[in-house]
Amino acid sequence: MASAADRHAGPEIPRSPVRDQKPNQSKASAVKNIFRQLGPGLVTGASDDDPSGIATYSQVGAHFGYGMLWTMFFSYPLMAAFQEVCARIGRVTGGGLAANLRRHYSKWLLYSVLSLMAVANTFNLGADLGAMGAAAHLILPWNTKVYVLIFGIISVLAVLFIPYSDYSRYLKWLTLSLFAYVGTAFYVHLRWSEVMHAVLIPKLELNREYLTALIAVLGTTISPYLFFWQASQEVEEVKNNPGEEALKKAPRQARFQLERIRVDTYVGMAFSNVVAFFIILTTAATLHAHGINDVSSSAQAALALEPLAGRYAFLLFVCGILGTGMLAVPVLAGSAAYGIGEAQRWRTSLERKPREAIRFYGAIVVATMVGGALNFYGIDPIKALYWSAVLNGMVAAPLMVVIMLMACSPKVMGKFCIPRYLRVVGWLATMVMVCVCLGMLATWK
Repeated sequence: MASAADRHAGPEIPRSPVRDQKPNQSKASAVKNIFRQLGPGLVTGASDDDPSGIATYSQVGAHFGYGMLWTMFFSYPLMAAFQEVCARIGRVTGGGLAANLRRHYSKWLLYSVLSLMAVANTFNLGADLGAMGAAAHLILPWNTKVYVLIFGIISVLAVLFIPYSDYSRYLKWLTLSLFAYVGTAFYVHLRWSEVMHAVLIPKLELNREYLTALIAVLGTTISPYLFFWQASQEVEEVKNNPGEEALKKAPRQARFQLERIRVDTYVGMAFSNVVAFFIILTTAATLHAHGINDVSSSAQAALALEPLAGRYAFLLFVCGILGTGMLAVPVLAGSAAYGIGEAQRWRTSLERKPREAIRFYGAIVVATMVGGALNFYGIDPIKALYWSAVLNGMVAAPLMVVIMLMACSPKVMGKFCIPRYLRVVGWLATMVMVCVCLGMLATWK
């Protein structure tokens, strides 16, 4: 159900992807133009299947078989709606989550939220770099820590010298290797009746192992860094497109922009969840079916692709890890830098040159260095990825409460408070995350 602001926004519809097409323009060109409009939501969805996500879904598939396939269908409307909430905050106010916390709430809440996000991001970033190093080691057996150092330096240099809009455009092609999991599912013997039964009639277990895996899945799907990232990227869209303004200042742009956000976000999150579903399905049908119930190395995770890729399974696995890692590391470091920069009133933009936003880029460099340094303390890469997902789930719960309060506040959103359907689904997502966290903590006593 649309809000009053959604219904009564004026008729102006800027930047329509099909509006100015010539009659003889091909349908292929029209589709290309539409996909060109997909921005922050699609990038966010692609970066959601980062090495942490791949490791978590692989671990869950190997350990529980088909038992957690239902989570992808359950989490999709929750994550998509919540990302839409975050995107609306950025587009409506012209400021990211941290900027709005600074403007409208107390400093202790602002810095509490930023501290939680920065810790989760840094640990996740370090785990991703460690996984990239371990994956590269499968192809060229050099020291894994050397790879971590190399990928950390490459990530920093790329962020410093390549506009992220260009950088992400090319890296998205590498993430297409993740569709190998989709292909593998049709190469192995699957009893689709069992798959559908697991999806439609989930078997829930109220024990520590199951609830920890569940919060890991939810944490890598509904992640704190994605909240900050998508809101800040909507702010970037306002800054970088002439004629566009925050919707509180330009309400006539609302109808088109809110619809674009909805389509962009739901397409991006669908991409993320389809890939995640098939990672769980493929590892269940290969690793779990052959008695591998605990993924303890990159080599074991790569075995899931062997039915499709054979001896090239390692190469395909490495492409997926490196592609998603190189896409996600700047997102992780960037979302932390956006949060800190907005809180401190710095210039914040990945489209600016480093000399124009020195402190912002400095925060990205520091976050990447600290995250990379965690790998020099003997942390197991695969376990670190899994536990970073658990940490994300624990951190997400309180952040989601704060974000929902902002999105429902006329003080923050003016007449563009989120509509009823987003309030219902957003609060449902928040309560699910809180309840699973509390359940997990209760079983750890």
